[in-house]
Amino acid sequence: MASATALVIANMIGAGVFTTSGFALADLGRPEPVLLAWLIGGGLATCGALSYGALARRLPLSGGEYTFLALTVHPLAGFLAGWISLLGGFTAPLAVAALTLQAYLGEWLGTAMRPEWVGTGALLAGGLMHGVRLRIGLALQNVAVVLKLLIIIGFIVFGCTRISPEVRVSAVVLADNVPAFAATLVWVSFAYSGWNAAVYVAGEVRDPGRNLQRSLVLATALVTVTYLGLNTVFLYSAPPQVLAGHAEVGAIAAEALGGIALRRVISLAVAAALFTSISSMIMAGSRVYARMAHDGFLPPRLAAKGEVPSMAVLLQIGLAIVAVWNGGLVELLGYVGFTLSLSAAATVAGLLRLRLREGPRGVPVPGYPWVPGVFIASTVAAAMFMALREPRVAAIGLLTVAAGLPAYWLLARAQTTPPKVTRSPNA
Repeated sequence: MASATALVIANMIGAGVFTTSGFALADLGRPEPVLLAWLIGGGLATCGALSYGALARRLPLSGGEYTFLALTVHPLAGFLAGWISLLGGFTAPLAVAALTLQAYLGEWLGTAMRPEWVGTGALLAGGLMHGVRLRIGLALQNVAVVLKLLIIIGFIVFGCTRISPEVRVSAVVLADNVPAFAATLVWVSFAYSGWNAAVYVAGEVRDPGRNLQRSLVLATALVTVTYLGLNTVFLYSAPPQVLAGHAEVGAIAAEALGGIALRRVISLAVAAALFTSISSMIMAGSRVYARMAHDGFLPPRLAAKGEVPSMAVLLQIGLAIVAVWNGGLVELLGYVGFTLSLSAAATVAGLLRLRLREGPRGVPVPGYPWVPGVFIASTVAAAMFMALREPRVAAIGLLTVAAGLPAYWLLARAQTTPPKVTRSPNA
């Protein structure tokens, strides 16, 4: 359970929390609505964690959305979810985290180093960590997550003591800015998107029926509290105009609170946090492709041959490196948030279908029907607002899904035996 919880925390605390508030502040103008978005995002992530936990108790298999949708709806639905994971669920977030590294490592490496080269090096290092031995990668990641949390908590405590007592908190009024707030929720959802990380490795978790839901909910609660504290320090450490529109809000806040020395220390700590996020996404994403290969929807060489799916890890690194060299940071953030919203909403809808089919005893869901219903409705509404605000980004997301249809047909035809989703826990 401890490793599953650490995996979720490592996946969640990455690029999003250190970049989103700067862009959101540029749209919303004041800290209060930004913090409200983080609070609501935490509540929605908790609803998602409870829903996915219910699915994981009934289907304790690796593969995440691919496995859930394939078994609750149709293999095509599962394939499309896996396709989204391949391009948007992991590849784009990995690229975002890798590109963001330079914004913080620039304090130590110098600004002359291109973000693409720094990101490529981090991706290769994360692949080496998780592509050879499972236990070594997990041990290193667990230690790094604990250190990351201790540093962040220490920064929050220090920051709260240094925020000016003259700071005034105003009431939140959203009547004139609903579209921007909805778009911010999509960005915030990206920052919370790692709450489902443990389900991708469910087949490797000890007693998954008992431990997975606990890990998801516990990690999500811890990260929500951490995000609220961290963003409170960020948003009240300096005037809004200093932070608005900047990706490196953590470094800017640190300098405002403790000068250049603290900025350098926090920049290094944030870079370490981003790297643990990269390593955890490489681990989780590769399990999806290995599971799809095991079922016959991807080439069989991507399936796990030993304790780690080395070829799937290599595929994930290669795709992420391509994305690093082809995409702007803000566009990637919006693209990820939109496509993941569609996939997550469909997965929880699959839970409702399973519940109707097997009843409350077969599929117990905490807070049913409100918890999954609120998650689906809010997620779809936020995605629709994002589509209206950023039609090009939404079009890229929808084209990603549409491209999965011919890919499903071609990959299925290429296999010597018909693909079939299995219920074996071994991916």
